Amino acid sequence: MNVSRPYTRRTLVKTLGAAASLALALTACGSGGGSDDSAAEGGGSQTLTVTVWNLAKTPEFGALFEAFEKANPGVKVEPVDILADDYPDKVTTMLAGGDKTDVITMKNVTDYSRYSSRGQLLDITDMVKSIDTSKLAGLDAFNVNDTYFALPYRQDFWLLYYNKGLFDKAGITLDGAMTWDDYAKHAQQLTQGEGSQKTYGTYHHTWRSVIQAISAAQTGGDQLGGDYNFFTDQYNMALGLQKGGHALDFGTATAQQADYRTMFETGATAMMPMGTWYISGILEAKEKGDTQVDWALAPMPQRPGSSEVVTFGSPTAFAVNKRSENADLAKKFVEFAAGKEGATAISKVGVVPALQDPEITKAYFGLTGMPTDDLSKKAFEPDKVVLEMPVSDKTSDVDTILREEHELIMVGDKTVPEGIKSMNDRVKSQVLS
Repeated sequence: MNVSRPYTRRTLVKTLGAAASLALALTACGSGGGSDDSAAEGGGSQTLTVTVWNLAKTPEFGALFEAFEKANPGVKVEPVDILADDYPDKVTTMLAGGDKTDVITMKNVTDYSRYSSRGQLLDITDMVKSIDTSKLAGLDAFNVNDTYFALPYRQDFWLLYYNKGLFDKAGITLDGAMTWDDYAKHAQQLTQGEGSQKTYGTYHHTWRSVIQAISAAQTGGDQLGGDYNFFTDQYNMALGLQKGGHALDFGTATAQQADYRTMFETGATAMMPMGTWYISGILEAKEKGDTQVDWALAPMPQRPGSSEVVTFGSPTAFAVNKRSENADLAKKFVEFAAGKEGATAISKVGVVPALQDPEITKAYFGLTGMPTDDLSKKAFEPDKVVLEMPVSDKTSDVDTILREEHELIMVGDKTVPEGIKSMNDRVKSQVLS
């Protein structure tokens, strides 16, 4: 069974190269689906439905839909908008219930493994093999025994967002990738104020990857292996900052459904590890005048003694629902999004496209509002980006266990040793045995 391996990234949109091939036990994955492409050929109007999350705060969807409609007169793209935190569960329920939404956005490869293994996505291998995919980063992550059920249109990885104004005020200058020890020290230095006026030194969102995926990437740990002691240092650092009041505590963030964008754009945090997808959001907020934050980028902090910058990331893709009644048009959309027209459209709003193209890369760096300092540019050139979660037929079950134990550790219901022991025991007994 293949698992993910690191890949080298020297330019903005370097290929995922050695990302994992998926090895899944497929069930009932025939072609299926109806077809009617008359609208795209000018034969009348037609509506294409696409699942999305947080439409109002995710400008890439609007840019992509508008570009597709312009290229296909008579076609109307209708988004099925879902809250980001509810997206995996909602889509899982929709597909299990026979929903016929035409295009399903694959927010991550873990969900992709679940839906493809259940036979809920249309086989688009014929389309993938008929087009030039040599410059499409992340494609290998959607290879299921030489069968494809999705095409990536976006390629993200994690880095550090920071508030330049707050750093300048504190007299802190960044000139390269800091260590996690430096990161913790700066978080303490940057924390100020009380109550509603408090600025935290950093903000860790509630996703388990904030702790676990970066630990795996920087230690070489295997998230599917059943031994999770390599999580220890990262948990101790995060919990220490939380206990000291230098990071919003997990329980509060969860209860209040904290929005990482609001945390950063209102100046409630001075630092925030987050994916490159957020660039589009902050550019839009700056353009609209919704935030005045003076922002910049830095490489993800590294373990002491590291000679390279290592982070994690994941491609995002579109797939065709096997029950779609507009399969041909849906496939056309998937191909469009992964191609040059789709890549151009999303790069204009600050999204890193999966397609590698010098013209698109140049345009991306020329966007109004993008940081232009050397460190921000260096942040786009990590030495290694590891797939956020290795993918196999066990991924979904392991992911559930790791997420549950992560939450218990972060709210203090279990100590770090207790939580890690429970992860080890549960994965070995419930998944790997």
